[in-house]
Amino acid sequence: MTKINIQFSLFSAFYSPLISMMSGGFLKEEGLEADWSVSPPGVSAIAALEDGSAHVVQSALSHGFGALARGEENKALHFAQINEMDGFFLTSRESDPDFSWDKLEGADVVCFGGGQPLAMFKYACYKAGIGFDKINAIHPGGAADIDKAFRDGQGQYVQQQGPFPHQLEADGIGYVVAQVGKQIGPCGFSSLAATREWLNSEMAKAFMRAYKKTRVYMNETPAKEIAKAEASYFPQIDEAVLANCISTYQQLGNWTPHVEITQAAFEATLDIFEYNGMLKERYAYDQICTAPPSTD
Repeated sequence: MTKINIQFSLFSAFYSPLISMMSGGFLKEEGLEADWSVSPPGVSAIAALEDGSAHVVQSALSHGFGALARGEENKALHFAQINEMDGFFLTSRESDPDFSWDKLEGADVVCFGGGQPLAMFKYACYKAGIGFDKINAIHPGGAADIDKAFRDGQGQYVQQQGPFPHQLEADGIGYVVAQVGKQIGPCGFSSLAATREWLNSEMAKAFMRAYKKTRVYMNETPAKEIAKAEASYFPQIDEAVLANCISTYQQLGNWTPHVEITQAAFEATLDIFEYNGMLKERYAYDQICTAPPSTD
């Protein structure tokens, strides 16, 4: 087996297409053994590509904007999509089958304080016709801090990625009332990135063969079966909760079978960051993205 080093920027069921490459045995079928890690808080996984400690990382197109804004060439390219939709949920402390986004105005909402999660949330509010500045936003920190804050009684609503909100429901603490992805629509939310040199390697071809098979698996396999295989990666989450989360993402359409990052998804991401005033200019596709490695 050849060892392949994979790093996640964040680790959650939202990134199941990458996790299932390992749990479903697809990498092993290609002779690859995964050594995976999560980037330290405040450090981009792209840094692991630059220092050679990772071959492939879970990242986002928006990570490519910073280097370009500084007049630098991106050392890594995004070559395949993981999610084509925002994967965050809004959970209410009270059951609300008739939830509408305007209920967030004037409410206390525990949410992310920056980066792509906040940019996407603000854009979703814009699309819903409400003002983010009318929300009482509470920013405790990262994903674990946000979960703890809501569990400790802060906020009427909370913005989280699965499976955190599904576990809140299972624990009787909250009720999922909205999916941010539905409000925004398709976009280049999260992706796989690597160096130009690695993308031309035989390992990259083997990885891509495994990834293509995994994308099909994610759409054609029952969520319970995927969750059972992934369960050891989520020791703090009930397996039934994990299955519920995966099923929700399947239905939302996050994990479309195609692997390439489309021009339309790229442009949608530019729209979102431009709205948030986070773009110096609208960058060209090939400044950030490239085609997936050949699988011939």
